[in-house]
Amino acid sequence: MAPVTPWQFKFFDVSQVKLPDDESSILSEPGNITAVTSGSESVFFGSADGVVRILSQSFKVVRSFKAHDVGSITHMKQVQGTALLVTISEDLSNEPVLKVWALDKLEKKTGIPRCQSTLTIHNGRKQFPISAFAALEDLSQLAVGFANGTVTVVRGDLIHDRGARQRTVFESEEPITGIEIREGSITTLYIATTGRILTLVISGRGQGQPAKSLDESGAGLGCMAVDKTTKDVVVARNDAIYYYGLHGRGPPYAYEGEKKLITIFKDYVVIVSPPKSNAIPRANPLRAFGIGSTDDAFNTSTFTILNTELRFVAHQEQISSQVKAIVSEWGDLFVLSMDGKIFRYHEKPFAQKLDILYQRNLYILAINLAQKAGLDSSQQNVILRKFGDYLYQKGDYDTAMQQYLKAIDNTEPSQVIRKFLDTQRIHNLIEYLEELHDHHKATSDHTTLLLNCYAKLKDVEKLEEFIKSPGDLKFDLDTAISMCRQGGYFDQAAFLARKHGEHELVVDILIEDSKRYGEALAYIWRLEPEAAYHNLMKYATVLLEQCPKDTTQIFIDYYTGTFRPKKDAIVIPNAPVASGGIPGVSIATNAVQNLAALLPLPYMNTTTIASPASAGEQKTTMSQAQIIETDSDEPAPEYKIPKPRTAFSAFVDHAPEFIVFLEACIASEDLREDDKVDLYTTLFEMYLHTASSKKDEERREWETKAKKLIEGKNIPIDTSNVLLLSHLSNFRDGTILVREQEGLHFDIFRSYTSVQDTQGAIRALRKYGPEEPALYPAALAYFTSSPDILEEAGDELHAVLRKIDDDGLMAPLQVIQTLSTNGIATMGMIKPYLSTTIERERQEIATNRRTIETFRSDTESKKTDLVSLNTKPVVFQATRCKICNAPLELPVVHFLCKHSFHQRCLSTDEDVEDESVECPICSGQNQTVRQIRRAQIESAEKHDMFRDALKRGKDGFAVVSEWFGRGVMGFGAAE
Repeated sequence: MAPVTPWQFKFFDVSQVKLPDDESSILSEPGNITAVTSGSESVFFGSADGVVRILSQSFKVVRSFKAHDVGSITHMKQVQGTALLVTISEDLSNEPVLKVWALDKLEKKTGIPRCQSTLTIHNGRKQFPISAFAALEDLSQLAVGFANGTVTVVRGDLIHDRGARQRTVFESEEPITGIEIREGSITTLYIATTGRILTLVISGRGQGQPAKSLDESGAGLGCMAVDKTTKDVVVARNDAIYYYGLHGRGPPYAYEGEKKLITIFKDYVVIVSPPKSNAIPRANPLRAFGIGSTDDAFNTSTFTILNTELRFVAHQEQISSQVKAIVSEWGDLFVLSMDGKIFRYHEKPFAQKLDILYQRNLYILAINLAQKAGLDSSQQNVILRKFGDYLYQKGDYDTAMQQYLKAIDNTEPSQVIRKFLDTQRIHNLIEYLEELHDHHKATSDHTTLLLNCYAKLKDVEKLEEFIKSPGDLKFDLDTAISMCRQGGYFDQAAFLARKHGEHELVVDILIEDSKRYGEALAYIWRLEPEAAYHNLMKYATVLLEQCPKDTTQIFIDYYTGTFRPKKDAIVIPNAPVASGGIPGVSIATNAVQNLAALLPLPYMNTTTIASPASAGEQKTTMSQAQIIETDSDEPAPEYKIPKPRTAFSAFVDHAPEFIVFLEACIASEDLREDDKVDLYTTLFEMYLHTASSKKDEERREWETKAKKLIEGKNIPIDTSNVLLLSHLSNFRDGTILVREQEGLHFDIFRSYTSVQDTQGAIRALRKYGPEEPALYPAALAYFTSSPDILEEAGDELHAVLRKIDDDGLMAPLQVIQTLSTNGIATMGMIKPYLSTTIERERQEIATNRRTIETFRSDTESKKTDLVSLNTKPVVFQATRCKICNAPLELPVVHFLCKHSFHQRCLSTDEDVEDESVECPICSGQNQTVRQIRRAQIESAEKHDMFRDALKRGKDGFAVVSEWFGRGVMGFGAAE
C-alpha cells in the first residue's frame, strides 16, 4: 500500500561515498562489519573479529584497535562530546562483555586506547543474544535487552572503573526488540517487545515499581528510536509511526508499509522498508536472528525520509541491497548497505526546498516548513506573499488577502493595493488598509484611500468603528479629518478632532460644514479661556449672526474677567424630578444635548446624577439620559483679559449686540482707565449710529442715551471726538453740550444760526445772553438777515433791541448800520427804539448842558475868590471861638476861611507859629482834596490801568474824559 501522505519530494541530494581500497574491501566482506555508530566527528565500525575501526569524514580509517579477543562487536555507543566509546561483544558461549574506551588516552606499550572498565553483563546464565542496548550520556546507567525477554540495568561509574551493579529489572516471554532511556526529574526506561510497549522507572520517584504497559502492540527489531528534541520515543509499525511520551501514546502518523529499520535525523524519521507488494507480509520480529524469509537477503530496500509532523516525504528511493546501518554525522545522513556501499544523503538548502514547493504551488507546506525551520518573519512573509499572488491569480481574492495580511509587516503596501483597486474587490482592499492602520504602517495616502472606500460603500458604521478605535492613533489625523469633511461625514470629522484636542477644527467643522452654530458656541464655552478666546474671535462674525444673544454674553464674560468654562453632567431621569429640580443644575439647551450626542464635551463630568426611581419603574438606559449644565462653585480661571478694542471688529453690522457688550464692559468693576476712552467713545458713536436709523420717539430715546453718556464731569471722551461724531451724525445736542462745557456760548449760538434754526438761536440767546452780551448784537444781525427769520423771530427783535439799548451794547448808529445792511428791517419795526433813543439823547444833552453851566459858574466864582484873597484885605468879624464857642479873647488866631479861634483852644505856641497850621474845621476837607489829587497824579503814570479801563468800559469816550480829568494827559503841562 502507498504511504498515507499527500506529498513526496526530493529534498536530499544522494551521492555514494568513494571509499579507499582498504576500507572498501573491509566493508564488502560479508559479515565482517557487525556494528556501526558515529559521534564526535567520526564513524566507528565494529567487526566480527573484535576490531574497532575509526573513520574520518573521508571514510578513511584513521585508527583501529583490537577491542575484544573473543566474540563479535554487536553494539557500540559513542558518548557525544567526549572521547569515550562503549563496545559490547558476544559469542553466545559466554556472557556478553562491555568495555569503555578512552580514545584520547593511549597505552604506552600497545599504542591502543585505554580501556577504562570492563564488565560482564549477566542474563541469569542464559545464553541469548543482546537485542537492544541504551545508555545515559554519563554512562551512569546502561540498559541491555535480550532476546529471551530479559532486561538488565547496570549502574555504576564505568568511566573511572569504580565498580558497577547489575540487576534484572524486567522479564518477559516476548523477545526485547528495543530499549530507550528518557531522562528528566525521573529516568524512565522504555521497553519494546514483540507484543507490548512498556515503561519502567529506573531512578527517581516511582523506582522499584513494576513496568507499566503503554501499548499492547509491540515493535519490530530496529523499529524503535528516540527523538532527542522532544525526548519522545518513536515506534514504527506497519500501519503508522507512533510517538510515546511520559503519559502514553500520542497521535499516530499514518504511513503504511512494512518497516525494517528506523532512526531519527533532524526533523525526519528515516525508514527502511522491504519492497512493497500487493499484500503486507506478516510481521516477523525475529527476522534479525535469521528466522525469516529466505528471499530477504536478495530483496532490495525502500529508503524513506519522512517528516511526520508536516506529513510529507522528503526523500524516497530504492536501494538495490539491504541496509545494514544508518548513521548521521557532519550534518549528513549515511546509509551502509549489505554490499559494502555507503551513501551520503545531504539535505538541500532551504531556498532550494522552497523552490521545489513553489513549483508545485505547495505554499502552505512551505510556510509550515519555514516556521518549523525557525525562519524569521521577513523570510516567512516572502512565502506568504507568493502564496497570496498564487491565490490572486486563481481568483481566490479573499484567501489571497488573508495571506497578504499575514505578511503585512514586510510587504510594500502598494504591491497589494494595486491588485485590489477594482470596485469588485473593494472589501478586500478595505480589510488590507484597516490592517495597515492597525500595524501603524499606514501613510496619509492609505488613510485617504480607506476613507474613500468607506464613502464609496456608504458604510458609516465601519467608518465610525475605524475613527473611534481605541488605543494609539493609527492614521494621519489631518488626512482623516479632511477626508471625512470632503465625504460629508461631518460628525465623524468633529469627533476625531475633539478626541485629539483639535478644538479649532471642531469649531470649524461645526460652523463651516455642519452649520450647527449653537453646538459650536456651546463647545467654545466649554474650552479653556485661551482656546475659547481664539475660536471665539475667529468665528465671532458668523456666531453673532446666528446666535447673537449667547455670543454677546460670552464676549461680555470674557472681556469682563468672569469667563468660566461650562461643565456638564449626565442625568438619567428614572422618575420625574420633584419640584425645584436638582440643586445647582439647570437643564441644558438643545444645542448642548445635540453636542453631547455628537461628541464628548471637553468638560463632561464623569459622575452621573440619577433622579430617584419610583416603585416598579423599569431601569432606564443611557439612551434616555439628558445632558445638563451644572453650576460650579470654582472661581473663574485666571487669564489675561484682552483690551476691549480687540473685540470691536467682531461686532460689525451687529449694532444692538455691540451696544450691549459696550455697556456691560463700562459697568465692569475692573475696567481699566486706558480702556475707558475707547469704550465711552465707541458707545457714544453706536448710540448716534442707532439713533440715525430710528424715527421720532425712538430716535429721541437713543439721542437721550448719547447725551447722558457725555453729560457730567470727567467723562473720558475727547472733546474733539464728541464734536466730530456729533457733527457726522448731525447730533446738535452733543455739539452744544461740549461747547457749554467749554464755555463756547457764542459758538453754540452760531451753530443755530448757521442752519437758520431761529428757535434754537432764541433759546441759546435767552440761556447764554446774560453771560455773553455779545450774543445780542449777533442776534440782531441774524434776525434781520432774511424776511423769514425776521418773521419767525417776531417780538424777539424788540427784546434784543431793548437789551442792547438798556445795556448800551451798541451805539444807536451801530444799530442803524446793522439794520440797514440788507433793508429787511423797516422803520416801523425800529421806530419805538429810535424814538426812545432820541428822547434819551435829548434829555442827556440837556442835562449835560446844565451841568456844564454849573461847572462854569462855580469855576468863575472860585477864580474871583482867589483874586480877592490875593489882592484885597480880609475883614474878620467873628466874635466867638469856633471850638469853645466863648467870646474871643486875645490871643486870637484867624484863618482865611473866616474861622477864628482862641489860641489856647487851637494849639500850642509852637503850632501857632508854624505856618502849616490849618483850620481844624477845614483841615479834613483839605486833606481829602489833597489825597484825591495825589491819587490822580499817581494813576496818571499807570498807563496800563488806563488801557484796561478803556477796554472794560462800555463808553470809551466817557473813560477818556474821566482820565483826562484826572490829569493823565496834562501831567507834563503841570510840571
